[in-house]
Amino acid sequence: MIVTTTPSVDGYRVSGYYGIVFGEVITGINFLRDFGAGIRNIVGGRSEGYEQELLQARTEALAELEQRAAAMGAHAVVGVDIDYEVLGQGNMLMVTASGTAVTLEQA
Repeated sequence: MIVTTTPSVDGYRVSGYYGIVFGEVITGINFLRDFGAGIRNIVGGRSEGYEQELLQARTEALAELEQRAAAMGAHAVVGVDIDYEVLGQGNMLMVTASGTAVTLEQA
């Protein structure tokens, strides 16, 4: 499955539209990562715990997007956008991937 932020795919033309498709992940940030991030905030540096959590959430959201597009019969998802939102008291992260599910034909 081709997943791209662009509205088209070089060498292909869109032959069918299936509509907007989403992949969403809501994940909690645990106490130890919060504690470690707080220390890094004071002394400086990157928070590997948060970065890993963000990477995993984004990967899962894109995988869910692909699965839903494939279930619709699509070959690709174009115009993909990824959004991030902090929920609750700052201990929940929501990652949403959205795009248009399409079928492609070689141009």
